[in-house]
Formats: sequence, structure tokens, C-alpha cells
Amino acid sequence: MRSFWSDPFLWIHLSGAATLPIFLGLCLLGLAVGSPLLPVWLEIFLVAVAGIVPVLWMQWFRPFYIFSILVVAVKPQNLTSVQQRILTRFKTKLNKGLALFVAVLLAVILWQLYRWAPLAASVAPFPPSWRWAGLLLAASAFLSSNLFFQVSASVMAVLLTPESEFAATKPHVLEKIRQDFTIAPWQVDRLLPALAAETTAAVAAPVESIGQASGIGNSLAGSIVNPQPADTHGVTSLPEESIEKK
Repeated sequence: MRSFWSDPFLWIHLSGAATLPIFLGLCLLGLAVGSPLLPVWLEIFLVAVAGIVPVLWMQWFRPFYIFSILVVAVKPQNLTSVQQRILTRFKTKLNKGLALFVAVLLAVILWQLYRWAPLAASVAPFPPSWRWAGLLLAASAFLSSNLFFQVSASVMAVLLTPESEFAATKPHVLEKIRQDFTIAPWQVDRLLPALAAETTAAVAAPVESIGQASGIGNSLAGSIVNPQPADTHGVTSLPEESIEKK
């Protein structure tokens, strides 16, 4: 497992892709309301622009700040060096290209939803005369599907970064995070509790140092209580011949 995979925010936002079927289903229901009031191509164009352009612009110029949940974000100055490297990975050309690919893919899916919409007319949430309300629902749901899928795709690209390449990535400058990323308005010091691994590492260091100090103390105490026997064969011992003569 790569070292930066332990960050929970990556997995939280990766799981956002699970909401894609829900929002696409709502988009389908919105398109199923009534009959087209505008030319088909124009209705599809309006829904596509409303859903794709804002999110694509964000991911290209000011990517979503993933160290946040809903409208609450972690203050940039509280990020670790690993988290700053993660932010740098969101500004790569690969992520920009991936954002464009996802936008085109969802546009193709929207066209298919528009074609299948008459099949869901019987379960449409509004009466047929509310076509504009249906289009508004479709545009809102399509915007949400783009947001969650774009963020999840960019997170997946970061997760697949090789360990050596991630280690060579420079941490993003703290002073530029607010202007380079789209951050939630409400910012706090911490959003999630400390991971067990982080707590264990923090506690292990002092315990290890205490253990080393105890080992040194025990060795000193042992040398005092149980001193080594003096060398009886040193220069101070009397030769056997002199003893016999006496």
C-alpha cells in the first residue's frame, strides 16, 4: 500500500462516485416531464452546459479542495506535508485531461438519457405542463453527477500515482492554496479524528526513548551492584618463586 493511501479524505471523496446512478436517475426523471418546449438539441445543450461547464472550469483552474466535507474544510495551514503533496497532484496535466474526458463521457450519457426519457414519463415527478421544472431538475441533477464523478475521478488519478513519483512531488505552497483551490467557506482546525496509526506512532516514539533510557540505567545499576571481579593475574600479583623462597 502506498504511504499516502492512509489519508481518509481520499477515500471519502472516491466513494462519491457511488452517487452517480442516483443523480443520473433524477436527471432522467426531470427529462421525462412533459414534451419538449424547445428544439431537442437546444434542450440538451442547455442541460449539458449547466451541468458540465461549472465543474469542468473548477477542475481546470481551481480544483476542488478535498480536505473538506460538504461546507466544512480543514484550514490549509493545518495540512501535513503529505496532504500538501496530494494537493499538488490535483494540479497536474493528467488531471486536467481526465476532467475533459469525464465531461465528454457524461455528455454522451446525457444524450442517451434524453432518448430514454419518454420511457419514464409514467413516473415523472411533475405534471406534463411543468416541463421547465423538469428541465431545472435535470440540470441540477446533472450538475451534481458531474461534481461527484469529476472529484472521484481526480482522486482515483492521485491514488494511482507511483510511490516514487509522489515522493518527488513538491508540497503545494500554503500561501497559494486558497487562491489555487475551491475551498468550503467554513474552515476548522480538524474534521476527522486522528488515525490509529498516527496515534500509535506518536506514542511509540516517547515510549521507545524511555525504554532506551531505562536500559542504560539498568546496565549502569547492574555494573554497580555486580561489579566485575578484579583481574588476579595482573602486575600486582606476586610471582610463585618469591613466595617459595620466603
